[in-house]
Order: sequence, then structure tokens, then C-alpha cells
Amino acid sequence: MADGAMKLADEARARAYSMPLDEFHPGDPELFRTDTHWPFFERLRREDPVHWCRDSEFGPYWSVTRYNDIMAVDTNHQVFSSAAALGGITIRDVRPDLRRPSFIAMDPPRHDVQRKTVSPVVSPANLQVLEPLIRERAGRILDALPVGETFDWVDAVSIELTTQMLATLFDYPFERRRELTHWSDVATAIPMPGGLVETEDAKQAELMECLASFTELWNQRVNAPPAGDLISMLAHGEATRNMTPDEYLGNVILLIVGGNDTTRNSISGGVLALNQNPDQYGKLRANPALIPSMVSEIIRWQTPLAHMRRTALEDVEVGGKTIKKGDKVVMWYVSGNRDDDVIAEPNRFIIDRERPRQHLSFGFGIHRCVGNRLAELQLKIVWEEILKRFSFVEVMGEPRRVRSSFVKGYETLPVRLHAR
Repeated sequence: MADGAMKLADEARARAYSMPLDEFHPGDPELFRTDTHWPFFERLRREDPVHWCRDSEFGPYWSVTRYNDIMAVDTNHQVFSSAAALGGITIRDVRPDLRRPSFIAMDPPRHDVQRKTVSPVVSPANLQVLEPLIRERAGRILDALPVGETFDWVDAVSIELTTQMLATLFDYPFERRRELTHWSDVATAIPMPGGLVETEDAKQAELMECLASFTELWNQRVNAPPAGDLISMLAHGEATRNMTPDEYLGNVILLIVGGNDTTRNSISGGVLALNQNPDQYGKLRANPALIPSMVSEIIRWQTPLAHMRRTALEDVEVGGKTIKKGDKVVMWYVSGNRDDDVIAEPNRFIIDRERPRQHLSFGFGIHRCVGNRLAELQLKIVWEEILKRFSFVEVMGEPRRVRSSFVKGYETLPVRLHAR
């Protein structure tokens, strides 16, 4: 850790343990941009694991910070709703007129039938079909990288690999694939001066461009025989073919963000974690058979989506606290993944953990990430191909992190490659 990052971490720890708990706002995006959220969640897990924040830029909300309490909320969709009409799945409330349903922001039965419509694209049989394609592309991307020069890993590798995959899943025009990256970033961006989008209106205008592009593709696919891409599945699916434009856009954004942000930030996060833990990098080089277990550990360590939000449909007790009907409840996966009551030595990055898949990063219950196996497959392949080509992917400076308490990711990560 560089001196500047170390100083920030020390200051954050001092602040987290001196500030009164009733002043905590763990969802502050600035804590995530500076990577200083850790001591705040550590203290909450110990002293106030189900915590009420009475005031923030996102309004009042509950934070659920321990592994088992998060599981209890995540697997109880009868009481904790994901419905867009109630606020959806993120800490940030969307204006009521802009709340778009998508199957992740729905409760059963609508959730179940819509999710089932797209799930064949990530079936084991389809993953077998996709594997050689992912490997070929990963190899091509890695072979084009400059050895011995500093470049941005996020743009050259993480974004490029995941965006090529997304374009394939949607059968989106390949030469325009970076539009998907852009819309993913826009969809999750918090409007602010100097940001990717400055106002909510500017954000919505960009998303309308996304809808126009995908509507054109819908119109082509709905008039063609059913095919194996996501747009064709939605256009021909019994539960989805009569969606409103708003609902279509909601599902498209869900599939773009789900297929892009999580894998892309885990690819970057894995490089950073191995550099911060050189003993584990040595272990990996000595034994590439550890890659599958390492992939799960990267996904736990990174937790690419820091939280999911629910809305209470009735008064309910969690962790000894009474949550009232209508309250916003935030499940902090990023905190549950560091809960030492459940995970041994959770603050250590250990690529040969005994139970590496024991993490919350994909969620649990009916909303467990539909593409989790595809994400793992992409990470597995990219690391197999990296090890064939390079002795070391060296991080050359601090990453620039996304200013978001939802997407836990990287804007840039400077690296230099060492040839084998």
C-alpha cells in the first residue's frame, strides 16, 4: 500500500472509531472512492450490526452488515421486496416517474417467469459453447498488450473482454460494443457536476439512446425466427414479448450491468489483490491448478456490487432491531464477506481457502446472480491465459476507484507486464 493510501486508511480508522454510531452513513460514495469504508463496517459488525442511518443524501436507511443477517434478509422475499415501484434494489432512490421494472427489481411471480426467459443463455450447455470463444478472445486481447510499458489494465483488458462477451450475448453490432460499456456506466452513475452525467435529465437522455438502439434490434429479432441471443429470447418469450418500453429498457440495463460491471471489476480487482499479496501470487505461479479456487476468492475479496437494497413490506425484526413497514433495508455484501464469525481470516486474501465459494457476492435466494457461472468462467479463462504469457502483471500505481457505494469498481489501474 502506498504512503498516501496508508495515511488515508489510518485517518479513516481513527474517524470510524471516534464518531458516534448514530452519525454513521456507511453508504457515503466517497468512502468507496477512497477505499476507506472498511473500518466503518468493521465497527458496525461488532457494535451495531443492524444500523439505522437517520439522514443521508439517500434518505434514511437500515444497514445489515453481518453475513447471517444478510442471508436472512436476502432469502425472505415475502417480507423484503425488490419491487421497482417501492424503490428497487439500490440505496439511491429513483424518482417515481423514472422507476423501471426489471426482473431483479420484481417480486414473484413476475420475477420468476422473466428470469426463466433469459436463463438459457447461461445454461451449462451454452457455457460449453461459449468457452472456446472466450478463450480465443482473451488470448487475442492479451497478445496485443505492450510488454514492459505502463498501460491501463481496466480499459485494455477488463472492459474489452467483458464488452466483447456482452456483444455476443446480445448479438449486438460488434464494432459498436463500447456503447454497452458506456450505458452500463451511465446507468449506475450518480449525477454530479464533473461526473459522467451531470444531471438526472442528462442521464435519462443517454438511456433513451440505449432504448432506441435496442428497440431497433428488438424489431429485427421479433420478425425473425427465435435465436439464442438475449434480445431474441426477450422478443419471443411468452413472459417478456409484451413488455412496455420502460420494462424492456429496465431488463436491458440489468443484463448490461450484470454482465459488465461484476466481471470487469473482478478482473481488475484480482490483479490488484495478487500485487498486494505477493505470497499468493507466488503460490498461483507455482500451482496454476489453484485458479478456480482463486476466482471465487477474488469475487469475495472484490465484492463487485457492494450492496443490494430491499423495502420492508411489514414490521419485522432483524438482529434484535424492529424494521418498520416501508423502511429501506441495505444488505452490505461487502461487509458480510468480511464477517469473521462465518469466514475464517476474512481480511486475508487466500487463494486456496478451504471453502472459497462461501461468499455473498452473487446474492442469495431468488435473486442470486443468474450469470454467476459465466462470470467465474471468464475469470478462470483470463487467468489461465495470463499465466501462459506473463510472469507478472505488476501494478504501477494506485487505482482510481468508482465513486459509488453500489458498483465497487475501478476506473483505471496502471500496470506493466513482465514476459515469461
